[in-house]
Amino acid sequence: MLEIARTDILKSLLRDNPWWNSSYRTFQSPTEKKRAYFAPFSALALDWSVRRSTVLMGPRRVGKTVMLRQLIEQAIMDGFDGQNILFVSIDTPLYSGMPLSRLIGLFEEVTDHDPEERRIIVFDEIQYLKDWELHLKVLTDQHPNTRFVASGSAAAALRLKSQESGAGRFTDFFLPPLTFAEFLAFRGIEGELVQAAPSGATLRFSTPNIDRLNVEFIHYLNFGGYPEAVLNESIQADVQRFLGRDIIDKVLLRDLPSLYGIEDIQELNRLFTTIAYHTGQEISLDGLAQSSGLAKNTITRYLDYLEAAFLIVRVRRVDDTGRTFRRMRHFKVYLTNPSMRSALFTQVSDGDDAMGAMVETAIFSQWFHSDLMRNLHYARWKAGRTELEVDLVCVDPARLKPTWAYEIKWSDRYAADQTGELKGLIQFASRKSGNSIPAGATTKTLTRECKIDGVLIQHFPCALHCYQIGKNVAEGRAP
Repeated sequence: MLEIARTDILKSLLRDNPWWNSSYRTFQSPTEKKRAYFAPFSALALDWSVRRSTVLMGPRRVGKTVMLRQLIEQAIMDGFDGQNILFVSIDTPLYSGMPLSRLIGLFEEVTDHDPEERRIIVFDEIQYLKDWELHLKVLTDQHPNTRFVASGSAAAALRLKSQESGAGRFTDFFLPPLTFAEFLAFRGIEGELVQAAPSGATLRFSTPNIDRLNVEFIHYLNFGGYPEAVLNESIQADVQRFLGRDIIDKVLLRDLPSLYGIEDIQELNRLFTTIAYHTGQEISLDGLAQSSGLAKNTITRYLDYLEAAFLIVRVRRVDDTGRTFRRMRHFKVYLTNPSMRSALFTQVSDGDDAMGAMVETAIFSQWFHSDLMRNLHYARWKAGRTELEVDLVCVDPARLKPTWAYEIKWSDRYAADQTGELKGLIQFASRKSGNSIPAGATTKTLTRECKIDGVLIQHFPCALHCYQIGKNVAEGRAP
């Protein structure tokens, strides 16, 4: 069998690791855009007190490779020797099927550093190496003074295998799409549009111009989840071309089929397209099976793949007491990034029918990095002949009781509830033997509170609330 020339591999490694040259100077400026998650990620990845490898996971186009490069640049700026750092992108054709140990051997040979010294070794897109988790586990054990950092977008395999084979060796770090707070920061307008709220206010933040903040919020829905789109107006003008095809071509047509041997790619494509268009709506396996003609076990398997690859998230249904159903027959499916819908179909404008679902999707997307995400549900139940619903419910997993609930609206008309449209929220919040749980409902522009049937409801602008969730989660604060 023909082998790739060693000289070509070395050329590729030298090109991707310019810091091996003693004349190298870091290019990272203090003003370079960084994700809000950079600080906690770098602290985890370069924690020398624990012998673990860090696995950076997340969907495509959210800035994982950029963050890895920034990690290396920051380490060099802090005095780390560049000759003790290796960066390898595993999806490079030259490295196809090559063991990680061979790449490290070439690294040691070229830089002539001491393998017993502290080192940083980064493997980008590691899922393209078969049995990568076994390779990485062995390396983690063999090199206690090396911090291995791996990343991947086709996270279906990453999450499964890092949990099964890397127990005690790997730590997962999830990088979500840009939050609304990060979006404003990347555009350089965060300070103009958001400020600290007065003490005792409903929200932690306020805005001097809610109308302009809402305009930016709609921009966020359309392209704000992708860092490169925020920073590049050409991509904003044609997100379908630059980002939509990338989702389809690289994730649905390449990543997932190659990892799981999916034969009918068009089936998977059609299912995802249907779900993406109807993000935020309740669906059932029976309904999907009837509309698609697929078997329910096939649909469940495809949903597992799409969710593990961070394209969608399923939210479970609870009843009016906050209890989950034994079998998940009905559930809601959200895109993990509201901008994905615009990238696949068309951009939304204020007043469009899709705005409600897009706003709901944006709110859920702010929670994805939080451990609290697993406790978030929606409620739906029958009250006589009427079916009632609450958009977002947090359930305490220890007591199996709801702790708060609110409705997600893109309208001010619910602030006084003159039409009784918050009936489900009021009934759900007052189910606790007369002691209501905290309840809220978002608005378009208004901030106020009202009491209906003994239940105090806090109303707050949706855009500000979305900003606050993303900010709190990134800072590790309570919601």
